[in-house]
Amino acid sequence: MKISILLPFKENFSPNYAGAVSLFVKDTSKISKFKKNITIFGNTEYRKRFNLKYKNIPIKKKIFQGQNKTYVNEFIKYEIKNPSNLIELHNRPFYLKLLKDRLHNKNYTFYFHNDPLTMTGSKSIKDRTYLINNCQKVIFNSNWSKKRFLQGMHFDFVNSEKLIVINQSAKKNKFKIKDKKNIITFVGKLNRAKGYDIFGNAVIKILKKNKKWKSIVIGDEPRDQLEFKHDRLINLGFVNHEKVLKIYKKTSIAIVCSRWNEPFGRTSLEASANGCAVIVSNKGGLPETITNAIILKKLNSATLYKEINNLIKNPKTRHDLQKRSHKNFYLTHNRITSLLDKLRGEILFTKNIYLKKPLKPLRIIHVTNFNERHNGRLFFNTGRRLNNGFIRSGHTVLEFSDRDIQKHYKSYNDLTGGKSLNEKLHKTSHNFKPDMIVLGHADLIETDTLGNLKDEYPHLKISQWFLDPLNEYGPDFNKNKKRILDKSKFVDSNFITTSPDALNFLSKKTKNYFIPNPADESFETLKNYKNECSVDVFFALSHGVHRGKLKSRNSDDRELFINKLLDNSKSVKFDLYGVNQIQPIWADQFFKVISNAKMGLNLSRGDPIKYYSSDRIAQIIGNGLVTLIDEKTCYNDFFDKSEMVFYKNISDLAEKIMKISKDEKLRKLIAKKGRDKYHKYFNSNLVSEFIVNKTLEINHNKNKYLWHRP
Repeated sequence: MKISILLPFKENFSPNYAGAVSLFVKDTSKISKFKKNITIFGNTEYRKRFNLKYKNIPIKKKIFQGQNKTYVNEFIKYEIKNPSNLIELHNRPFYLKLLKDRLHNKNYTFYFHNDPLTMTGSKSIKDRTYLINNCQKVIFNSNWSKKRFLQGMHFDFVNSEKLIVINQSAKKNKFKIKDKKNIITFVGKLNRAKGYDIFGNAVIKILKKNKKWKSIVIGDEPRDQLEFKHDRLINLGFVNHEKVLKIYKKTSIAIVCSRWNEPFGRTSLEASANGCAVIVSNKGGLPETITNAIILKKLNSATLYKEINNLIKNPKTRHDLQKRSHKNFYLTHNRITSLLDKLRGEILFTKNIYLKKPLKPLRIIHVTNFNERHNGRLFFNTGRRLNNGFIRSGHTVLEFSDRDIQKHYKSYNDLTGGKSLNEKLHKTSHNFKPDMIVLGHADLIETDTLGNLKDEYPHLKISQWFLDPLNEYGPDFNKNKKRILDKSKFVDSNFITTSPDALNFLSKKTKNYFIPNPADESFETLKNYKNECSVDVFFALSHGVHRGKLKSRNSDDRELFINKLLDNSKSVKFDLYGVNQIQPIWADQFFKVISNAKMGLNLSRGDPIKYYSSDRIAQIIGNGLVTLIDEKTCYNDFFDKSEMVFYKNISDLAEKIMKISKDEKLRKLIAKKGRDKYHKYFNSNLVSEFIVNKTLEINHNKNKYLWHRP
């Protein structure tokens, strides 16, 4: 198995003069699991090169042929004699056509390090379409670059799985506040595009006011000739990469104030990885390079001066920013390399192969609230349903009940128990060595913990599932939105019970999928369609989940709906719980009650939104009750009116309830067909399998999952 990486012509693959492309290739190749299979091709005249398998392509100038074309042709000659299985191209999109004209049956990936719309070979829509059609993957160093690539493109390309964002990476060095000096650093070309004039005007003013501070400038630019002088402004000119990193280790404040839209920005990335307080402009992909930083809303010297001065005057603020910048840094070499290797593995080993299951049983840590402290009252929950599915698929599952652990470890030294909880997950992972961590509403697990685990175990996959409502105009929207987004940078996939296309806040860096609330063959055992039931409609709310009884002075918008329905359905027998001061029911009592009901009302909190339903739906339809659901949930995408009852409003619902309550044959037919279909397609085995397959990016029959259409 061979991989060829073709660098741009004259890209210096040398420690002394390496640019962003060479550094990226060097950093990710030296720790790749495919390291032994990789050969890097370039045109570097310097004798000192990075210690990797490198093949130099010396060329002679040809009168009627450009140097780039000559360079590519020489590579083709080598490739014909020593064929590889995958060719990775960097930052020269026009190379692809030159290669494809002679090397037809090759796998290609392309990585953009610059703005696609400024590069020969990707400026036009035709050029970009060619790249998509002829590459297995087109990779971008930022979401900004990807958006630029998609400008003017057909909307079909927007969600193309071929277009991937993999940021550049940096080494996360050990960091101590005491090692930081009173230094303000600027790295880059000393021109207006990089904002050096903005920096210079601001920093001169800073140095005059703050005698104990100095500034280090690294870079040159003979064309612009911007010059700022002060006895504590030190211009080192061009220095090698290793020296830049040593300076960042001592730097307190790093400035990246570019005017131009930088596609990514390596300087801010490395500054953050070395614990600097970073100030960046809101241009291009720069905001994507940092996790915690000051982003300039206005790009001018006055604003920059104000922000620098505030950090100098407030050491606590500065130190806090340095700590958070370093602590939350996740774009490490290990993480980025593992993403690249995953793509390589897909292309080299799974291309055109239909895999029904993982190559081996997985070790899964399932982190959710298993409610051990509630004495079985909340046993029949979604976490256990998914757990059953993972186990039935042959995986080894370690149940990690985060809320129970957190409550147990509360102490004077750890008031919330959160610190102990995160330490325990880290230690458990060390002992168990999971292939995958599945998070379910695991709000207490910190992103730093996930980032560290990703660094330590590059091949670890993390997913999260989320069941709560996400309607913008519904209950707890902002809170629930934050709960998902907080971890989105650190997980490989999100699984939610709302259609992702109905939500505009989801992270584009993470793959987001809809999952139904699963029924479980060992939980949903009733077949009410066989019973002669005395109750027409069952409905229950679960106020006071943790206490098990109604919360005083607590109201729910669904109570108003229920009371209006009661007024419109005088002859219908309802069995209600959790409303109108009737206490909720749990566990076995719940199953005893619903066993006597013909229909179950699936009424969720807030306004209906596409596909959202509480987990009550699985208990209702899964036990053979006729399920009543608002048509605005769009469940008629999966079920027809012979399997579920869809209503438009309260009067329509009342009318349909009356009809079914008087027609036993119709009731039993709908209930049976609905239950059979839900158990067949929306069961815990399939849903848990779907979570594994999508997280590991395992191919499957496109018709296998009724709720998912790629």
